[in-house]
Amino acid sequence: MTESVVRSNLPTWEDTMSSSGDRRGRRGRPDWTDIAFFAVLAAGAAYVLTGYGQFMDYYEKAILVGAVGLFSWMAWLWRPLRTLMIASGLSALLAIWLYSPTGELLQGDLSRAQTNFLLQYLLSSQSAILWMCALFALATISYWIGFASRTAAWLGTVLTWSAVYAGVTGLLVRWREGHLLGPDIGHIPVSNLYEVFVLFSLITALFYLYYERRYATRALGGFVLLVISSAVVFLLWYSFTRDAYQIQPLVPALKSWWMKLHVPANFIGYGTFSLAAMVGFAYLVKEHGQTVQRRRLIPVFILGAVLCAEPMMFGSRELSATWMLYFGLGALIVGGILACRAPIARRLPPLEILDDIMYRAIAVGFAFFTVATILGALWAADAWGTYWQWDPKETWALIVWLNYAAWLHMRLMKGLRGTMAAYWALGGLLVTSFAFLGVNMFLSGLHSYGEL
Repeated sequence: MTESVVRSNLPTWEDTMSSSGDRRGRRGRPDWTDIAFFAVLAAGAAYVLTGYGQFMDYYEKAILVGAVGLFSWMAWLWRPLRTLMIASGLSALLAIWLYSPTGELLQGDLSRAQTNFLLQYLLSSQSAILWMCALFALATISYWIGFASRTAAWLGTVLTWSAVYAGVTGLLVRWREGHLLGPDIGHIPVSNLYEVFVLFSLITALFYLYYERRYATRALGGFVLLVISSAVVFLLWYSFTRDAYQIQPLVPALKSWWMKLHVPANFIGYGTFSLAAMVGFAYLVKEHGQTVQRRRLIPVFILGAVLCAEPMMFGSRELSATWMLYFGLGALIVGGILACRAPIARRLPPLEILDDIMYRAIAVGFAFFTVATILGALWAADAWGTYWQWDPKETWALIVWLNYAAWLHMRLMKGLRGTMAAYWALGGLLVTSFAFLGVNMFLSGLHSYGEL
């Protein structure tokens, strides 16, 4: 199958980037700014351990110390993360001070979120997350307009970074708000569907922004932001129909330090798998935009339609007006993309580049998903006395793992490339989505605390 194999005599994208002198995304030697950033993080961790160490157990202290090294390393690998962490951290500290203007950090007044201008409209967790949702939606529109205007594409990047900044700030402030509600209520904000949908959106966007700079293209922004916008639609619906934005005490099964490791690792996998699926969609649009064989377009449309139809039954066994409208708009968007595939294809990167991004995203996601699965098994042994019980969530996590393990095996051992790899990555999103949401919607088990 010649179309699925990249010929060895073709230069790789990395060769092209290096020969042109472009080293986007490549780390340089640590400089004084990296050392200063590490020192700031270390000083902050020392302050927390000194002032509030009595409220933390051994594992939480170890996670805090490890986070200093991890974030410093990540900021060195990709320096824009440093700017994001500093900006979001300063904004969160401002919000914390506004909640506790007297300086008593162990006390605060949540009612100030209704009276203080900055908290009410910008810095409270709910306000910041709503800004994140709005900015992601505007970024999606800008990226698609960017196929006709480079300025709009640049604006899409700016709006995406702004959305990530708002979302990270919102999660940090939400963490503080939980502790202000009561000593037994505060927890890391990754415990329910509302919080993990915010986390999913942020992780997916950050990985996209990395690849956008690494490969010097904004043409994929519209594709990747579609899946983020879908998450935003669900997040808004879930927030206002279920009051999901309210902070609730943790159920007993989640009162564990394992959650701080398992959930973020899990959603790095979900985010990168989703990114790879949308890059696979872009690959198919690019490929079919270069051919006049209309019959080959039918499978692309079917997969796109299924992707848009999947959320139609959130929360109910019956079709709701909200999700019928969502399905209609989704079908129009996918149909519009397919109808305009020829001009879109001309702006997309070469097929080998799309294939490479798809592979890298799945490889990263698979590594983190493997770690998350192992951590989940250890957590299960700690909480329930056994590593594996074939709970529906566990079973579908294994299915997801096997799906991408097979994808990587076929690529590394059998040379899987091109069209088949793209179809598989796009279809894999259905498997991943069911493991993420479908289990919560239709099945029950030990993970029923996350049901809709």
